[in-house]
Amino acid sequence: MAIRVLLADDYPVMCAGLRAMLDAAPDIEVVGEAHDGLEAQRLVAELQPDIVLLDLVMPDLRPVEFARWARTHYPATEVLLLTAHEQDCYLARMIEAGAAGFLSKEEAGEMLVGAVRRAARGEVFFSREQLARAGRWREEVGQKWESLTAREREVLRLVANGRGSKQIAAALGIGEHTVETHVGSLLDKLGVASRTEASAWAWRHGVVEEDEPSGGNPSDENPGFPG
Repeated sequence: MAIRVLLADDYPVMCAGLRAMLDAAPDIEVVGEAHDGLEAQRLVAELQPDIVLLDLVMPDLRPVEFARWARTHYPATEVLLLTAHEQDCYLARMIEAGAAGFLSKEEAGEMLVGAVRRAARGEVFFSREQLARAGRWREEVGQKWESLTAREREVLRLVANGRGSKQIAAALGIGEHTVETHVGSLLDKLGVASRTEASAWAWRHGVVEEDEPSGGNPSDENPGFPG
């Protein structure tokens, strides 16, 4: 029985290339294509593929949330991440979320086909180097991020996006003095001396996003890393 694969990528040219590589394998069938996160969810629910080959950056998609959703609602569907931007924060979070693998878009076709086959057998496709990087990131960055309260994460996001105390106070509906208190606390927890250093830390480690909605995932009592 063929391995049924759903492609989820917003670039038609990339989808066409992936389809060509997978269609060349006699035991793999591409059953659909999604071009944004909402369509990907709809097609997973409709088609229930064995594998979702998921681009890390797509409209209306947070990959970590998608992987968790698929794991919860369609546990027989495995998620393989395909990306041109292998940031350690996403690598660590996708491992946590139960993804089957994290591959570069530059991987050879034969390796991609092999990853799909292994994922279909319930195996994971993470290299030792990827696992080591994820572990280092968790130890060096993740613990500091998790030490921040949800409000401190919101304040850090706004600081990293260039907002001053008055703008942050207005955005979050709190007083400027409260903002300053949160800023002082997050600086201490991150081990940095200024807002500039905190902003640089956040962008360097990929824990904030430009124009990211505040509050994280409303279903999460304790929002995790951006996903």
